[in-house]
Amino acid sequence: MTRVTSASAFLDAGTLAYVIFSACVAISFLLCVLAATDTDEPAQFYTGSGSMSPAQNGLAIAGDYISAATVLTTTGAIALTGADGLLSAAATVLSLYLLKLRLAGPLAEGPRHYTLGDILARRLRERPARIAVALITLIVTFPMLLVQLAAAGIMMSTLLNLPGEAATTISTVFVGLLMVGYVAFGGMRGTGLVQILKIVVVTLVTTALAAMVLHRFGWNPFRLMTTAARNSGAGDAYWTTGTQFGDSLRGRVELIGLDLTLVLGVACMPHVMMRLYTHRGAKAARESMRWAVGTVAGFLVTIVVLGLGAAALVGGKELYRQDHTGGTALLALTRVLDDGARAADQSLLFAVVACAVFVTVLAAVVGITLAAATTVAHDLIARTAFRGRLSRGREVRYARWAVLGVGTTAVLLAVPAQGWNAQVLIVYTFGVAASALLPTLLYTFFWRGFTTGGMYACLYGTTALLTVLTVFCPGVSGLPVSLFPDRDFAWFPLQTPGIVTIPAGFLLGWLGSVLSRPEPPREGDGGAPGEDDGHSAGEGDGGRGHGDGGTTAGPADGGTTAGPADGGPRTAPAGHSGERLPSWHLRERRDPLGFPPGRTHNAHGRPLGTGPDLRG
Repeated sequence: MTRVTSASAFLDAGTLAYVIFSACVAISFLLCVLAATDTDEPAQFYTGSGSMSPAQNGLAIAGDYISAATVLTTTGAIALTGADGLLSAAATVLSLYLLKLRLAGPLAEGPRHYTLGDILARRLRERPARIAVALITLIVTFPMLLVQLAAAGIMMSTLLNLPGEAATTISTVFVGLLMVGYVAFGGMRGTGLVQILKIVVVTLVTTALAAMVLHRFGWNPFRLMTTAARNSGAGDAYWTTGTQFGDSLRGRVELIGLDLTLVLGVACMPHVMMRLYTHRGAKAARESMRWAVGTVAGFLVTIVVLGLGAAALVGGKELYRQDHTGGTALLALTRVLDDGARAADQSLLFAVVACAVFVTVLAAVVGITLAAATTVAHDLIARTAFRGRLSRGREVRYARWAVLGVGTTAVLLAVPAQGWNAQVLIVYTFGVAASALLPTLLYTFFWRGFTTGGMYACLYGTTALLTVLTVFCPGVSGLPVSLFPDRDFAWFPLQTPGIVTIPAGFLLGWLGSVLSRPEPPREGDGGAPGEDDGHSAGEGDGGRGHGDGGTTAGPADGGTTAGPADGGPRTAPAGHSGERLPSWHLRERRDPLGFPPGRTHNAHGRPLGTGPDLRG
């Protein structure tokens, strides 16, 4: 007698898993290939030249923002800890909303820029700023990249029913190859299309699952909430804070530190902020952010329902037995919802959900890889090593080689990282973003007294402090869920050091600026000799220069001229190309010498004929 499962009689779950998996990979790669026809220009490869509409860019931002940690870890946190998990979900949405309010406009304003290094180079000394931001960007992106790659390998082997550690390793390498191919071929526009596909697919799947959960409880959310609290094992305490870290003072401080790190750090990840460089103006960036915030908020509503459903239908004790961190809660809930399947490999629903999670992980590693490779190619190679004298074509070739280098390194490190507690690495990356990158950006945009010394203290000092506190915290050793559960060398009591390092980042940035020399007066456009507006020679809208000599269009084209100090390009931040000065660049907004504009002087008091005419 033929066994009947939830799989169709003519298409079993295993076959469907292969079909869905192959379709997702093929469609994603096709999108990147279609977008790859115009990525031979740095502007196209790094930003897509603003080819996406605000709605499309907003969906791409949401796709970059939603990672496997958001899908899996947040679901498990809500299922196991109740109110504490709900606070984490709310902090995730609030972080993106704060990015929209305070940083979206400044990040999108001004001349074209590709990285955070371009932005800081306009205010601070160029080479130190680019090197520092590039190193911190790599420190932020690599741990998250390892977590996502390891999760992708495990998810692929589970989805395709490939047993054994060797299968997981091969799956991780395969995902790494896909990641490199997507980024190298598609650039910003190609990866943006992948992010849009990812956010649409995963939102549809989680919405369908949430509807199935609510249907189980008669579409009564209060009945779902009551059952979740009862089956979680916490009872009424499920709806009060303190379940995750305890109700003691230390537990309260731990919870505040975690939520503060999420609120200030999640949206400051480089692969999220880089999507704002694709627009020329604050208005378009804020419109994109409205789409992103709305999409993420709607998605997290479905995640809340799924977390409660996991607690109600699977039970807190069973979820904790399977994974102390709750990372398997979503997949466990999927198996319960499919009544007709006796095992995961017989469940069509499990195959669909697993494919959606795999697409989520794959898209996440693609976005993170692009951010890391961009800062290596543009900040370290093109702008620091070659001092801006690379041709446009060569810079894109170096960018693709950087993608290969970043991807290879990440895969080699991700294989031994399988089985690690991902939450420690995730909290560390968010902590660096909140403690080092955020203060640096706020000081750059809103404080004229910020100096290169302050940047050093903020980026290097805070990152070093956070690293030390993380290494010696209970998340690394001393607990059953630690990276090294069999050892105990923790002396810092908190698993999330953000409550200490975030104020320290602002303090170090201020102190370093006060104790260091002020920045020298900026020449011409407010930049030091040899600085430019963040793109290589000849990349401006009117630029027609080629070759390695840095020869570009003249001022009349809105391009750059060769700087006499170092042979590199020097750029006017606003000219006949129509680019506007960023509103935060206060030094350029005032008339330094009080000269009225006229036939002999421009608006900055510079005599005509001695340099680029900034205003005509």
